[in-house]
Amino acid sequence: MISKTTINDKSELLELANQIILKFPDIRIFLFKAEMGVGKTTFIKEIAKVLGVNDTMSSPTYSIVNEYQLENGKIFHFDLYRVKSFDECLDIGMDEYLNSGNYCFIEWPEIANPLYPENHIVIKITTENQFRIFEILNGNF
Repeated sequence: MISKTTINDKSELLELANQIILKFPDIRIFLFKAEMGVGKTTFIKEIAKVLGVNDTMSSPTYSIVNEYQLENGKIFHFDLYRVKSFDECLDIGMDEYLNSGNYCFIEWPEIANPLYPENHIVIKITTENQFRIFEILNGNF
């Protein structure tokens, strides 16, 4: 584990997002592990703000992947919850997205595990009472 942070209020998410981008300037693949409704998409929106996205972002639950333009690149936001097999990941060209050099934020990442390069970060979010606990892991589930 690289770090563990407790968030008491949603207003603290932007600062945590900023810290993560500053701490990992060369990382482009971020995997988000959390139960339904814990705040994966909300936190990804905050990271995207730090990176310069001004567009309204939404969960790609039905589209599987949403794309957002940055000044020097793109963000690909995946939600693999509805993906049923590893082959579906290949069919959508996920390996090409992951090797594009652009940011890839992936919710429900387990099904595509063989595709992830070594150089990625896992962000695990859990709840304890009304608090959110963010664990930053270096490439481990």
